[in-house]
Order: sequence, then C-alpha cells, then structure tokens
Amino acid sequence: MQPTIIRNARILDTRALALTSAHAVLIQDGIIQKIGAQDIRREGALEIDARGMTLMPGLIDCHVHVMASSFNLGAVAKLPNALALLRALPIMKGMLDRGFTAVRDAGGADWALAEAVRTGQVTGPRLFCAGKALSQTGGHGDFRARNDTLDPCSCIHKIGNIARVVDGVDACRIAVREEILKGAAQIKVMASGGVASPNDPINNLGYSEAELLAIVEEARNANTYVMAHAYTPQAITRAVQCGVRTIEHGNLVDEPTARLMKEKGVYMVPTLITYEGLANDGPRYGLPDESVRKIAKVRTNGLEALRVLDAVGVKMGYGTDLLGETHYMQSQELLLRAQVLGAAKTIQQATLISAEVLNHEGLLGEVAEQAWADLLLVDGNPLDDIGLLARHESAIKLVMQGGQVHRNSCG
Repeated sequence: MQPTIIRNARILDTRALALTSAHAVLIQDGIIQKIGAQDIRREGALEIDARGMTLMPGLIDCHVHVMASSFNLGAVAKLPNALALLRALPIMKGMLDRGFTAVRDAGGADWALAEAVRTGQVTGPRLFCAGKALSQTGGHGDFRARNDTLDPCSCIHKIGNIARVVDGVDACRIAVREEILKGAAQIKVMASGGVASPNDPINNLGYSEAELLAIVEEARNANTYVMAHAYTPQAITRAVQCGVRTIEHGNLVDEPTARLMKEKGVYMVPTLITYEGLANDGPRYGLPDESVRKIAKVRTNGLEALRVLDAVGVKMGYGTDLLGETHYMQSQELLLRAQVLGAAKTIQQATLISAEVLNHEGLLGEVAEQAWADLLLVDGNPLDDIGLLARHESAIKLVMQGGQVHRNSCG
C-alpha cells in the first residue's frame, strides 16, 4: 500500500473539540504512523496539501441497516438472497461517499459482507454486524402478516430479513451462540415494539426478563455485548436492568430512566432522521399503513429526548436507522442533533463516542498516532459549520479508509 503524507493539516481534536495548528501526518500500512512537523518524509509517498482544510476522523454511524433497500421490510425479507445483496451494494458505497468510514449494522448484514469490505471485494464502510436481530414471535422483527395460521418464519435463511424469530430461554441462548458463530460483532435484541413492523405496538415489551438475561449472559460469555431496540421508559428500564450495553432509538425516554442509564454506563443511540424519512417518503415507497400510523407517536419526541439525555450526561452514539430510498439522508442527522446539542458535541458523538460504542476507542474516532487511517479532509471548519459534513459532494475533499484513498478532490 502506498504511504501518504498529508501536509498543512489543521486537525480536529475530537477529545478537546478544537482545531490544532498545522501538522504533517504520515499514513502507512493503514495506520497513522506519525503526526509532527512538516519535515516528515517518506520515499514514494502520495503527498496531499491540506492547506485551508480540516483533517478529521471518518464519521461513524452506529445504527444502520444496509440490507434495508425498501421501506417495506417484509417485502425485502422475501427477496432472493442474491438480489437482496446486490441491492445493498449501492447503499454501502453511498455511506462511504458521505464520509461514513465505519458503521454498526443493527440487523441484516453479516460477517461475510463485512469480510468482503475488509478484503476490498466490496466498496463500503467498515461493517460491525449484528447478524440477525433477535425478535420474539409477533415482535419487531416478525414481518409475517396476521392470518388464521402462521407458517414457520423463514427469516433465519433470508439475507434480506433483518431479524430472526426466536422464543424461550434455551432457544435464545442457542440463537446468540449461532449468531456469534456466524461472526456477529454484537447481538441485537428487539426489546419493545417498533414502527416498521406491522403487528407490535410501540408500547409493547419484547421478550421476558428471563430471555433478556439469557441473551445478555451469552453475549458476555463471548466477550461482546447486546444492543436493544427500545422506545418507552419501561422497555428501556427493563433492558438496562437486564444488562444491555446500548439502547437504540429511545425517543420516549424520561429523566428517571436517563439517570438509570447514566448510573449503569449505558449508551443511547438516537436515530432521529429516520422518522423524517418515514413520515415524508414512507407512504409513497411502500411503508405499510400500520407503520405510518405509528410514526407520529415517536417523531415529535426525538429532540426532547436529546435534551433529557444531554442534561443527565448519558453518552450518545450517532445513529440513523434509515430505510429504503432515504439512505441519502444519513448526514442530515448531524443537522438535527446540532439544533439541540451544537456542532461540537454532535461531531464528538459521530466520531469519538461512536468509536467507544464499537469498543474501538483509540483505533477509530480520532486523529492520533497508531489509530486506523479512516480520515476526512473538509474544506472549512465543521466546528463552525457542521453543514459542511452534510454537503459531502462539495465540502468533503478526501475520504480515506484504512489508508486507502476512496475519493480525492483536493486538487
């Protein structure tokens, strides 16, 4: 791999939330080898002049579904595997084009797809995959329509399905072990009802406490953790008490529940932008009527949830949870959060804190020696104008992943 030297770079320090003075940065073998004075030299290196630009770590999205190529998740779940996979490839490339160099897939993508990215067979962000999310019968992940009889769910075999249906403590243990064996980086559980699935109201709870405890125990035995889909204070509290590490969505969180999360060191991963996409585009792109009716219940609470969580001090990762034709809105989550939190905190959530969520602190989420060279060059200062990161085609001049230049328009 050709080494790279980036010169005259003002570095965005995601810990101090400030810009450093101009430096030279040597990148070799996918790693930031040295940050120092301008006299750094390396024979055969690609030289990039970053004068007037900001060097920052690649963005991290901790809640995506790269297999969700349609709003109608039940329809995607029935696609032939090859077609479902091919529809995911432009979604992944789009994420990397927007500067998201790493993502955590919350159900659907698997180890094989992550490995294809790692080995350069497929263009996309680093994938930290949950494999199939776990859903109880009738939960957020069971896309079977109501009927007189229920056929066995084929969800475990279809790559387009984001979840698998599993019930009972012993079956949950086996399911976690299977997903770990297949290469899951973390385990996803549906701990409440949701929007995109037809038959589970948001106020419903997912799984018994005994099942949740078993899922968490098996994940911990494999040295990983559980991420839990949950909206209401009751669902969030149960999940936290059962030992999950991250709560996904959480739009209806209240202050007592946020304080419990803070006490237990649990992360929240809000996903505000998806509700804008669902509300504006869902009906015309096939979102079922039952799901359309659920959107308003959670959409209006998202910004208030940010205020509550921030006031209490709960750490928040960056997530989007976009479906179908709205994946292009991924960067707009930055703008929504900045309305409440400001640019600096929002950028920190999309970099440093999200790296913590991935258990990759020190490797991702910051520009530091020995960190992975997942980097962006931005024309301007995102701390002053976070909108630069949403104007990726014009303002993000360089996207580098693992030391490889994905896109370079520095001139």
